[in-house]
Amino acid sequence: MNVSEKGSISSLESRGGLLAILRSHGSDLTLVALTVAVLVTMSVLNPGKFLSVVNFQSMAFQFPELALLSFAMLLAMLSGGIDLSVVAIANLCGILAAMILTGELSGGEPLGGTATSIVLAVVVAVACGACCGSLNGLLISRLEVSPILATLGTMQLFAGAGLVLTRGRAVHGFPESFLALGNGSLWGVPIPFLFFAAAAVLVWLLSSRTALGIQMRLLGTNPTAALFSGIRVNRVLFRTYLITGVLAAVTGLLMIARTNSAKADYGSSYLLQSILVVVLGGVNPAGGFGHVRGVCVAVLALQFLTSGFSMLHFSNFAKEFIWGAFLLLLMMMNQISNRRLNR
Repeated sequence: MNVSEKGSISSLESRGGLLAILRSHGSDLTLVALTVAVLVTMSVLNPGKFLSVVNFQSMAFQFPELALLSFAMLLAMLSGGIDLSVVAIANLCGILAAMILTGELSGGEPLGGTATSIVLAVVVAVACGACCGSLNGLLISRLEVSPILATLGTMQLFAGAGLVLTRGRAVHGFPESFLALGNGSLWGVPIPFLFFAAAAVLVWLLSSRTALGIQMRLLGTNPTAALFSGIRVNRVLFRTYLITGVLAAVTGLLMIARTNSAKADYGSSYLLQSILVVVLGGVNPAGGFGHVRGVCVAVLALQFLTSGFSMLHFSNFAKEFIWGAFLLLLMMMNQISNRRLNR
């Protein structure tokens, strides 16, 4: 074999390796490119404002709420389902925590003092999220109700429970030490961002490095094959929605801590945004495929758009239109890229 033949083989091998990389990470690279493009565009349109430290700090306090809900949606979609009740669970858990913090459940005074009431509020909120997620899991795994129908029904149930508890009003006036969860910083890093980072690592470990995560993916890819391979489908589905309920509960605590109020209809736009984020992040809505890294990048892209639009004084209707256009653009780019790579 002469030198030119060896060079040709080496060139083909390197080209094949490049194609393999593009096939496995093409959507991620496209999303990163679009995110950078959004960042540059907003920086040009808002010179001196968008790239300021104050703006990035503000975004670090805001996007973790959407990120945690998106992580919950990611897990549900990996198993081949969806959880439409995440925002309603977050609001219900936040309302219960708020009523404990303000003493509305204990005769007007925080039960056991400020520190005790904060601990109790967190425990009750997480327990409520686990119960709500368990109800979704039972409906889907035991009664075999379609995930979209089950969580649509529980969404209305949990939202109604929140309205009954608050009578449609906002609960506000929390201790300063609790408000630090949503507005404080630790070593100069916003505390909500630390929650986001911790949740991202935990969800990544769960979905990629545990038996439950692998079973979620297998179940989402082929439910029949998962059943005949010995996977306990009911247990996997129950645990999946239990975890999404807990993530929603933590989100509810962050929401009320950041805004100093709790209400049954807070964050109603988060539901569609979380679905948008997971699809933008490369998660297959049919189940089986998706990564935390894509969701994280998609959350940042959406936050950059939201922050930039607010500086440009865009209306909410214009924001929703551009979000939809952004989603369609990414889907078309991914489809074109996949066709070229598969030729």
